[in-house]
Amino acid sequence: MNYNLELERAVKETKKAKAKSVCIQLPDGLKPEADEIVNYLEKNTKAKITIWLGSCFGACDTPTGLDADLLLQWGHNEFQWKRQRK
Repeated sequence: MNYNLELERAVKETKKAKAKSVCIQLPDGLKPEADEIVNYLEKNTKAKITIWLGSCFGACDTPTGLDADLLLQWGHNEFQWKRQRK
């Protein structure tokens, strides 16, 4: 299946946040695309990218105890809320 992962937007948000560490959270159906996402973000930003391999049942299912400057979530619908660790 061909997805629009909006990788340029992820790069823009990472740079905007000046994030040095980024965690990406994907629903199970997009986890096979994780390598592509990590490679693109690491190539186009200076951030260290990690993948959250736990559950992802929507935007309200955010990881706890996360040690990252920015959490990027992919899903099926656009969601305007952003949480950035300061």
